[in-house]
Amino acid sequence: MIDMVNDLQALSDALTSAIHSMAKYGKEYAEKEKAYKVRLMQETLKLRDSGMPVTIIDKVVMGIVADERCQRDIAESFYKTSQENINAIKLRIRVLDNQINREWGNQ
Repeated sequence: MIDMVNDLQALSDALTSAIHSMAKYGKEYAEKEKAYKVRLMQETLKLRDSGMPVTIIDKVVMGIVADERCQRDIAESFYKTSQENINAIKLRIRVLDNQINREWGNQ
């Protein structure tokens, strides 16, 4: 029983840590999204001012800002992974909590 309570405490600590990581990854994701959108707008305006036909600007600009988009996508992946990690820890906590309650109920 003590092992389960210790496991529950460890999971609780892991959850707290994962929440802090999610906040960090969320901030990074927002910053990468901002950088991507700003660069996308800047390059679109440059292409338009240079006289490029508006019908192909969207396709050309995507190639120009591909690195920023990739960095944004990577940051998004880390953020979503941290969300899934939190959900997995919460599920493990619920399972362990139910197991502890069953064992306490049998005594």
